Amino acid sequence: MKRTIAKLLVLSLTVTAVAGLSVTASADEDKVITVAASSTPHAEILEAAREALEAEGWELEVEIFSDYVQPNTVVAEGEILANYFQHITYLNEFNEEYGTDLVSVAGIHYEPFGIYPGTKSSLDELEDGDVIAVPNDTTNEARALLLLEANGILTLSEDAGLTATKNDIVSESVDVEILEVEAAQVSQYTSEVALVVLNGNYALEAGLSVSEDAIAYESSDSETAAAYVNVIAVAAGNEDNEGVQALVAVLQSDEIKEYINETYDGAVLPYEEPAEDAEAETEAAETEAVTE
Repeated sequence: MKRTIAKLLVLSLTVTAVAGLSVTASADEDKVITVAASSTPHAEILEAAREALEAEGWELEVEIFSDYVQPNTVVAEGEILANYFQHITYLNEFNEEYGTDLVSVAGIHYEPFGIYPGTKSSLDELEDGDVIAVPNDTTNEARALLLLEANGILTLSEDAGLTATKNDIVSESVDVEILEVEAAQVSQYTSEVALVVLNGNYALEAGLSVSEDAIAYESSDSETAAAYVNVIAVAAGNEDNEGVQALVAVLQSDEIKEYINETYDGAVLPYEEPAEDAEAETEAAETEAVTE
């Protein structure tokens, strides 16, 4: 009996020690912040933040991914603390589709969506039968279609909104075909289709400039700026993690905003949170519109 009790005590101490090691392995204790990111511009912006984080005693570890699923999966499963690769609308869509509980901690930047030349160099050159390549994931396809609509190429059904697909097209100024392609591959179709509609990060990776190459792009003061702000996301419960908060503070600093403005020629813009008064006015206006 005494031996059994002794073994149980040893086991209990071992479990306690392991639990203690688990706590020590968190970003708060080890002063290590792990982030899953896409290469451009997210990993580049993180790299620009590294020195400021080191000055505060934090070590930044960035793992780069080329798709839109794994960066969320590794955070949801607790392998990596945070990610920085997606906009808020895609995050919400991902949670709904995959049953995850990921949350946005803060908005960092905004990437204007653009229409870029393929075999045609302007919208006026479009002809019946031309093909336009767009991202095939739900939120980004809707964003591409909304931009095409804003430029008079097509018209979407009134209730399509941020989940629009090509099935919501009700009319076209030119009889074009919409080709749905995985977001990372859209830029590779420039020699095969009339136009491509690209996410800002993939345009950068393809060497395209919003100001010099885009035929048209989203306005920075449009409703899409708020709908598609790129965010730092974590698993629910990690919002107040000390490392996450340190990361957000640096990424929202004037130094990083200046880096973004000087580096990306308008393809990436620092995100500014709407003033509370402005939000209240917007909500009041929306409420009034609904009741009238």
